[in-house]
Amino acid sequence: MSANASLPSVFFLANPDKPKALAALERVTSAAADRCNMIGAARLIDGRPAIAAKADRIVVFGGDGTLIGVARSLGDHQIPLVGVNVGKLGFLAEFSINEVETELDRILSDDALIKRRMMFEVGVFRNAHAAETFTAVNDCVVQAGPPYRIIRLRLSINGEHLTYVEGDGLIVSTPSGSTGHNLSAGGPILQPGVAAIILTPVNPHSLTHKPLVIEGDSVVEVTAHDVNEGTTLIIDGQVSCPLGGKNRVVIRRFSQDFLIVRNPRHTLWNKLVGKFHWGRAPNYE
Repeated sequence: MSANASLPSVFFLANPDKPKALAALERVTSAAADRCNMIGAARLIDGRPAIAAKADRIVVFGGDGTLIGVARSLGDHQIPLVGVNVGKLGFLAEFSINEVETELDRILSDDALIKRRMMFEVGVFRNAHAAETFTAVNDCVVQAGPPYRIIRLRLSINGEHLTYVEGDGLIVSTPSGSTGHNLSAGGPILQPGVAAIILTPVNPHSLTHKPLVIEGDSVVEVTAHDVNEGTTLIIDGQVSCPLGGKNRVVIRRFSQDFLIVRNPRHTLWNKLVGKFHWGRAPNYE
């Protein structure tokens, strides 16, 4: 069957480890057959086939972690993602299966629903040379690791020394990631469209090291001054990289933004209030 040039080209991806995602993929692709140009469907957490197929949208079945993994795989070629939640919270993947079926035509054609989220480029330097480079959607975290002694990290911003952080590590978060590990560690919640970087010490051995929000175009440098054998840099909770003594991590805004299609049925604050129950009054009964 030939493609209809008036319809958007859509690639469908499902988390292969989630049976509910595979069932949802079959259900939605069947319903979408005459509503878009289906240029591919795969059981992958990898958006690169959609780049090659020149997709206008990628519909992702899974949870927030699936959506983050797909976004990171797209690298410099970001494509708007429609997240269909078959997991638990569904903070980024905000569509239910019923909602994506009902709203599919608008989701695939209305560019006003596309929101931009900043990402990080993360470089790991060993012996002054860039050893590895990653992109991050949510955060990059330096964790102490075994044998779980306090570590000491040297923190600089835009080439200017700021402080030494002693404790269990440091979270460097995007606004999208502010409701993830950062929130659990006592960091602030940021509106997703804000251009900012959040620095949140993890269990600092200090009464004065509090979370810090800095400008989004800043360059953050974290040097592993005194670390453990198991000290690790973790990207989005999914990719790990060991950090040795004097290794440096340089974090800056990535050249491209993560593109996500918002649910037109939800208000801006629906997820914060509806899923996290932010601001809910105590139950005095």
